[in-house]
Amino acid sequence: MTITNTSSTWTGMVPVDDTALAVTDTGGTGIPVVYLNGQFATQGYWRRVIADLGTGFRHITYDERARGKKSKRSADYSFEAVVRDVDAVLSARNVDRVLLVGWSYGAVVGAHWANRNPERALGAVLVDGAFPHDWLDEATAQRIRTLFRRMNLFMPLLRPTGLTPRMNADQMANSNIELGELSRERALGPVLDGITVPVRYVVASGRSLGSRGDEQEQIRVSLDAVTVRNPNITISAKVASNHGAILKKDFRAVAEAVRGVAAPHRDGVGDMR
Repeated sequence: MTITNTSSTWTGMVPVDDTALAVTDTGGTGIPVVYLNGQFATQGYWRRVIADLGTGFRHITYDERARGKKSKRSADYSFEAVVRDVDAVLSARNVDRVLLVGWSYGAVVGAHWANRNPERALGAVLVDGAFPHDWLDEATAQRIRTLFRRMNLFMPLLRPTGLTPRMNADQMANSNIELGELSRERALGPVLDGITVPVRYVVASGRSLGSRGDEQEQIRVSLDAVTVRNPNITISAKVASNHGAILKKDFRAVAEAVRGVAAPHRDGVGDMR
């Protein structure tokens, strides 16, 4: 794909592997920011954060495989495929160095990408995700499978709107279980420990979909040990909204964290592409 104009908003499909992703790039000369969605969310979730940050940044959003209204289905919904998709989108838009912003599942993607690409990552803002904690056991895995099978009774009705993915119950459950495996302390801890670029967390409060009691808060506590081990990682804010509402109710805290990570790079934006 040849990019001839980055001064105005571009929308289109980016081919990758056996699929294609719906991408939006606002263009401009500001620091490029790529937004990494929640596991089954869409790029529309970022609209308040993007509006708050304004035109001083170049905003790149996209819908993952089988998400949203346009991104195509795939035979591969693995985490490694999702990480490859980040590279495919950036390559298609001729972006080399980028600031990553990821929510939930996207926070784990952002942590891995920043760890693997220290020379290309300007930094990252991780929103209520990428907590190294052993929350997955056999009972939880079965609970996840049951939850998605129940949800699959009404999900087909919402798929034309783009609000639910074009994946079946087993595919969604397997993706969520894989996230649990990736989130184990022995798996995610070394990834976070190895990050050498600035990372700021924005942390929610209370429960998330499918969690019980205070288990979500117990998961978040695991971040304390990470910030002790790696001085590149800090908590920017602990906000009142829960996991699902954080981008709607506390978007200003996310935007402020992005500005904080971007600040040291503002004078060198001409070298980002």
